[in-house]
Amino acid sequence: MKILILGSKGFIGSHLRLYLLQSGFDVWGADVSVDYGLKNYIVVDPSNADFNSIFKSNNFDCCVNCSGAANVSESVTNPKRDYYLNTKLVFDILEAIRIEAPQCKFIQLNSAAVYGNPQTMPVTENIEIKPISPYGWHKYQSELLCKEYSEIYKIQTVILRIFSVYGPGLKKQFFWDLYQKCIANKSFELFGTGNESRDFIYIDDLVEAIKLIMPKNNLFAEVFNIASGIEITIKEAAEIFVKNLKEKHSIFFNNMIRKGDPLNWCADISKLSSLGFKCSTTIEQGIENYIQWLKSIEEK
Repeated sequence: MKILILGSKGFIGSHLRLYLLQSGFDVWGADVSVDYGLKNYIVVDPSNADFNSIFKSNNFDCCVNCSGAANVSESVTNPKRDYYLNTKLVFDILEAIRIEAPQCKFIQLNSAAVYGNPQTMPVTENIEIKPISPYGWHKYQSELLCKEYSEIYKIQTVILRIFSVYGPGLKKQFFWDLYQKCIANKSFELFGTGNESRDFIYIDDLVEAIKLIMPKNNLFAEVFNIASGIEITIKEAAEIFVKNLKEKHSIFFNNMIRKGDPLNWCADISKLSSLGFKCSTTIEQGIENYIQWLKSIEEK
């Protein structure tokens, strides 16, 4: 199976590329940065991406789109950029597939942000979509594009609504920010009340889920929640993190909710589990692995 990973130099894309190579797939990567050391790698012009040439020159069986912006706060201050990266480019990719490679399955890495603040949990794939940020809206629009190209042009598309992914290589979001605060001060504050909750999934489990879904056929705008199915409060997650640091820190919550941040998330992963998926990394083990990586890059 010949796979193209768009955004192959990013956090998820780089992990997925390595995992699929180790699993015996014919893997190609594409991203905006130049890297002459990588085999089967395509440099994409960020201002004028020529996806038609990419799909015309290669007979890909599947394209996994790991590219795009992933910052809710920045989507609020710069929605135009977020729309371009998360919606416009998805249209360009799908149109290139329609013209040059209609046999190529398209897997869109999306976000649980499309759910907004769900009223009932765990969250199933068929609940009402209510984004609360430009990022969530733009991700939802990319889903509608997938549905359009599946229904009208019979392109196989898959939408993965990823919850809170973390692990070695991630230099942003909650655990990264928490580590930066820990090394700077013994006492610090975090946004929110601490009672907000998330459904964290370790990067190794995420790429395994993608690998499970890739070979499935007759998927037309099929949606899967990608998560652990386990809810944990931000306060509990922070306490596990600090405990693994083996240092004493005092954490205070400022009771301020940032615009676009959801309150509680927990996924129903029954659909994903029906394919044989099972999380193999607990939150405790995942945080321990992540901290080991954080300390290793600090020493360099």
